[in-house]
Amino acid sequence: MAKYTRDDILDMIEEEDIQFIRLQFTDISGNLKNMATTVGQIDKILDGKCKFDCAAVDGFRGTGYEELFLIPDLDTFVIFPWRPQHGKVARFICDVVKPDGMPFDGDSRYILKRTIAKAKEMGYDLEVALKNEFFLFDLGENGEPTNHSSETGGYFDVGPADCGENARRDMVLYLEDMGIAVESSYHSYEAAQHVLELCHKDALTIADDIMTTRLVVRTVAIRHGFHATFMPKPRKHVQGSGAHYTFSLSREGQNIFSDDSDTLGVSQEGYQFMAGILAHIANMSLVNNPLVNSYKRLIPGYLAPVTVSWSSTNTSPLIRLTSIGGDGARLVLRSPDGAANPYLVIAACLAAGMEGIERQLEPPVCMDELSEKELENSQALPRTLHEAVRRFQGDPFLQEVLGRHISSHMVNSKEAEWNEYCKQVSVWETERYLGTV
Repeated sequence: MAKYTRDDILDMIEEEDIQFIRLQFTDISGNLKNMATTVGQIDKILDGKCKFDCAAVDGFRGTGYEELFLIPDLDTFVIFPWRPQHGKVARFICDVVKPDGMPFDGDSRYILKRTIAKAKEMGYDLEVALKNEFFLFDLGENGEPTNHSSETGGYFDVGPADCGENARRDMVLYLEDMGIAVESSYHSYEAAQHVLELCHKDALTIADDIMTTRLVVRTVAIRHGFHATFMPKPRKHVQGSGAHYTFSLSREGQNIFSDDSDTLGVSQEGYQFMAGILAHIANMSLVNNPLVNSYKRLIPGYLAPVTVSWSSTNTSPLIRLTSIGGDGARLVLRSPDGAANPYLVIAACLAAGMEGIERQLEPPVCMDELSEKELENSQALPRTLHEAVRRFQGDPFLQEVLGRHISSHMVNSKEAEWNEYCKQVSVWETERYLGTV
């Protein structure tokens, strides 16, 4: 049921003295885009008549259209709390449509909505929470980003060792002002590394919230003299930053992953949903880990997952099953990172999980029951972006979920990124080989 009507929006604009409206959408790579207009254009906005030059957006150009249109989701209307209180700025998150009003198949939000609708036809609703890791680094002399910090804080530390606690506080308060509940915030394992944990919400809302959270984190960081980055591995010899997605599936408001009669408290459908994700997860790496840098996080020795495995007790599996707490059984996927497009991550996982239920798939043996040698022989996640592209190309199911347009763009753009990376010569290579070869 919709939260806001057209009249509600018009009333809030008048009551809150809103003067500017930002229309936001997400490109295929997971970058937040927007255009701004004055409140005088509100009727045009609400009528879905705001258009933009699609050639200016990577993945949208060359689609046979000169312009695409932005349709605001009224329920995403919110005022930016860090903007002036006189002449306030508000935003809508928008769907992207073609000139004939049909959904644009390069719009990742549409892909998620389409996947959600298919699950709902089967009687299921997906709820998702997120553990968001990021670094707050110092700014350079000219305000440029760096990967340096004088901070020495560690896991759950407090100030003065934790130099980011004031920034995190403002992030949490701004997010709450925007209707985004943060379950907890704290200093993570590495110096200058931080965590915001977003509460469970329906799949579409949490994807919108993730994009908004990235904007808030970066905006607040600058105001506190930091550069915030969700880069998976911004420094060598440290643990990288992940984005841990927690899933639960419900039917008529009840968490169907739960079963008190099971040793782990997990239902048959819960195991099947997990099996569906595990069946496609290696091929899904291009979605979950879309950068060359992503694969420098997914290496042994840094608590990030490296094999297709699951556990209820181990701290570093690909998937962790848990039924602790009052929310019932949940599935935590630990491989994605903050560079991934959340709409596509959730769509791919939901579709794969539903396939697991439809086909009544069984997951592999729990890693806790495997010997060390068996663990070493477990299926490995891709180690490079190039391998991830090839794995994705070999999975027609995932390509169908994401659609031809997005799938083709991801393959072509990421293959080009890999080729560009291969042309580079790193400091490590020159130091290791220049004097000996």
